[in-house]
Amino acid sequence: MKKSVCLGVIVAMTIVVAGQRAAAQTVPASGGPVDPALIEDLVAASHILAQEGVLDAFGHVSVRHPNNPVRYLMSRSVAPALMTADDVIEYDLDSNPVSANGRASFLERFIHGEIYKVRPDVNAIVHSHSPTVIPFSVSQVPLQAMFTNAGFLVAGVPVFEIRKVAGMTNLLVSNKMIGKGLAETLGDKPVALMRGHGDVVVGASIPIVTYRAIYTEINARMQLQAIGIGGPITFLAKEEGEKIDAVNNDPKNPSGGIMRPWELWKKKVMEK
Repeated sequence: MKKSVCLGVIVAMTIVVAGQRAAAQTVPASGGPVDPALIEDLVAASHILAQEGVLDAFGHVSVRHPNNPVRYLMSRSVAPALMTADDVIEYDLDSNPVSANGRASFLERFIHGEIYKVRPDVNAIVHSHSPTVIPFSVSQVPLQAMFTNAGFLVAGVPVFEIRKVAGMTNLLVSNKMIGKGLAETLGDKPVALMRGHGDVVVGASIPIVTYRAIYTEINARMQLQAIGIGGPITFLAKEEGEKIDAVNNDPKNPSGGIMRPWELWKKKVMEK
């Protein structure tokens, strides 16, 4: 009987140890250290978007790991205006945390991982509940480029209908399947609306995605104003928007385009 008990204990301990080893093996490897300046920009973007009314207590910003394209960085689950560098967690593209250390993750982190999987051109993502954008997600009126700073919208703004992917839900992108559906709706566009929820905005860098998220909200306000005035609306032509976006994204134009407002916005939040 004693031998039987001892054998049972040994077997149980072996199972526990094996389970611990298996769990340890499932933790993805880190992409390595990141320049603190990139983390500073990630925190700044979170604060800027909160200050500009694009993010409130909800929403999040991420950036692809600069040294490993199958990793990304995002805050722990915290209000964007309260984010600090210590809140940054690294994830793999299945949105498994590499370095959570007991910190809670955003439920909708799958938005980010699934888009990074299919968009190698994207290095930064914003998900927000941008208030003036939401009416366009539930109506038959498409969001269209109204003015110069929103030229990127001429690419088209699709609307993600979560019911087509997951049926009746709480509208949250809470798993990879829904995240994949959102990424497919986004396609090659810079912005997609999420019906009754908000939007997702992508870009090649943190300054670009911050710029786009802010001017998507401003464009929506302007479009509502134009609709209220009545009569036909003259939107930007596709060629006009593409020319504007080319200038804004030109790396040889460091003091103009997107970088000018980015430097202003960052200075404001860094001085607080």
